[in-house]
Amino acid sequence: MKVCLTSTGSSLESKLDLRFGRCGYFIFMDTETGEFESIENSAENASYGAGIQAAQVVMEKKPDAVITGNIGPNASSVLSTVGIKVYAFAGFEGTVTDAIKAFRENKLKPVSGPTVESHFGTSQEK
Repeated sequence: MKVCLTSTGSSLESKLDLRFGRCGYFIFMDTETGEFESIENSAENASYGAGIQAAQVVMEKKPDAVITGNIGPNASSVLSTVGIKVYAFAGFEGTVTDAIKAFRENKLKPVSGPTVESHFGTSQEK
């Protein structure tokens, strides 16, 4: 399975980033082979629309799932439209490696919608 994780750095020992749209890096990993690729999040410093821009970057890599701390309504909608599952690690601290281990052990829960409000004041939290 190919997963995308939000990270503060480019290595597997980097800390997880709780933000989806404004995370520093995306790490894409094949959970079966352990092969991974990290890319800088070009939307990190966007003036607006970071969630949608980040979701588009992620979609290009075609992961089966995203592992992140929080995701807003726009990014959540984009990813769910194309069938990418989102798993939350809210309250979970550690490295990318720690998150992969938790994912393999089914300790991360899938979310069915946004975990934070829109920055424009419309709450769609579930």
